[in-house]
Amino acid sequence: LVNIFQRISNVIIQKSIKEGFGLTITEALWKEKPVVGSDVGGISLQIKDGENGFLLDPFDEKGFADRILQLLQDADLSKRFGEKSKKKVIDNFLITRLLIDYLDLLDNISP
Repeated sequence: LVNIFQRISNVIIQKSIKEGFGLTITEALWKEKPVVGSDVGGISLQIKDGENGFLLDPFDEKGFADRILQLLQDADLSKRFGEKSKKKVIDNFLITRLLIDYLDLLDNISP
């Protein structure tokens, strides 16, 4: 169900007070959707404010509204954020990236 809603949405909002990694954010980024999210937990690892989405204090309701409207009204900005979002997932969160990092680590600690 989340997948369907993300695919038909123009902006993804993740307004959390606490968050682990936030896989919903990763899925949205992979789908090239701009995200407005709370600056908490793993959301902050995935979104760089002003580059591939917006990060805000979770209690900043006006800020969330302003950023959502900004993305809805600026198709070029939304598209740029979406393109950078997918690249961020490819570069940082795919299993191939993790395997490369793990192999590099093993190479550095082996005699």
